[in-house]
Amino acid sequence: MEHTRLSKHFQLDEFINVGKYPDNKPTMQHVANMTYGCLMLLEPARQVGGPILINSGFRNSRVNALVGGVRNSQHLLGQAADIRPRDPAQFQRLVNFLQAHELTDQLLTGNGWLHISWSPLTKPRHFIKIGYYK
Repeated sequence: MEHTRLSKHFQLDEFINVGKYPDNKPTMQHVANMTYGCLMLLEPARQVGGPILINSGFRNSRVNALVGGVRNSQHLLGQAADIRPRDPAQFQRLVNFLQAHELTDQLLTGNGWLHISWSPLTKPRHFIKIGYYK
């Protein structure tokens, strides 16, 4: 299942990091949620800011605890990704695009990377915090 293509430019293995966390296996619902995020947010963002690298995507509860994720993290649902542009010069362009996108549920930026979440079944909160992670 790891080699499943979620969209034109994103594969499931980028989101689950089973090399480091072998038990980090998503359900089909998690895969559907990640596919939604890829199609509706990450692919359009890639069109604007170029290739995107996934630092973290889906996390089961054990992996989420190991990395210090919050208890209600959308990563647990397959509805979030920590990303960065392959070209650091495109960071602000990527932030601007996702900040303005109507389907962005949450956007939190760090030093050269950002947390983006989506909400396939509810209205996006559009919660934006630039410089959230120091």
